[in-house]
Amino acid sequence: MPFRQTLSLPQTQISYLEWSGGKVPLMLLHGLADCALVWRSLGEALADNYHIVAPDLRGHGESSKPLNGYTFEEIIGDLQALMQHLGWSSAHLLGHSWSAKLLPLWTTQYPEQVRSLILVDPFFIGKIPSAFKFTFPLLYKILPFLQAMGPFSSDEEAEMKAQQLKQYRGWSALQQEAFRGGIEQKPDGTWGSKFTAAARDGAFEEVMRVAGLTDEIATPTLFVKPQQGLNRTEWQLKPYKTYLKNLKIVEVPGNHWAFMVESKAFNAVVEEFLQQQN
Repeated sequence: MPFRQTLSLPQTQISYLEWSGGKVPLMLLHGLADCALVWRSLGEALADNYHIVAPDLRGHGESSKPLNGYTFEEIIGDLQALMQHLGWSSAHLLGHSWSAKLLPLWTTQYPEQVRSLILVDPFFIGKIPSAFKFTFPLLYKILPFLQAMGPFSSDEEAEMKAQQLKQYRGWSALQQEAFRGGIEQKPDGTWGSKFTAAARDGAFEEVMRVAGLTDEIATPTLFVKPQQGLNRTEWQLKPYKTYLKNLKIVEVPGNHWAFMVESKAFNAVVEEFLQQQN
């Protein structure tokens, strides 16, 4: 069982889950609108050999939700402060979707802090052309990870919607726990995600503004490619093959949330890669 911890920083508080059975540092980063609980299965699978931390990123879960401050630079600052708090000089880093775009940026700027990278089905590694900004309201309505934001008139309505979404396909105990960890009743009585609109808007602005891969990276990197994920074409994989010089691509069953819908196969691939780095 992980422990829930909180790190208080000058401008924000970062809540995180910690499995401290092992000694090798490993940080797990969720994607937009998710929370640290999505890593429950992977954390349990690796806990004996790794010191694992899974934060709720700012704007998510139990962490602070400022009205601004959602640049990659500021979020990397949060995570570096967390590493310093833990006494880590470096760690293996795993990121899903939007966080998988953040990790190459972190590695480019501070390569000495990164032992290896695990990129799980990254989301828009390049810049979104600014002309597409007018489509953001439509994306907010159709993207599966944003459809659970609400508002919903009741907890029951929120749960019914969640069960229709790809990330909760199968409605396992793991998925139910992750859903419960990311939803709350609002002051007006409605129900909705703990993920805020300010965090959503700030993250999409940053994805439009910043390219994730612009320099060669020699760090050992695993690209986890779900069969029904976002990255299905050679064109999408080309930037990773171009810039990541120590890259391994492994296909796994499942969709964009393979770690929740096909957790056993996903966990095995991640564990094998990490064992090869130690």
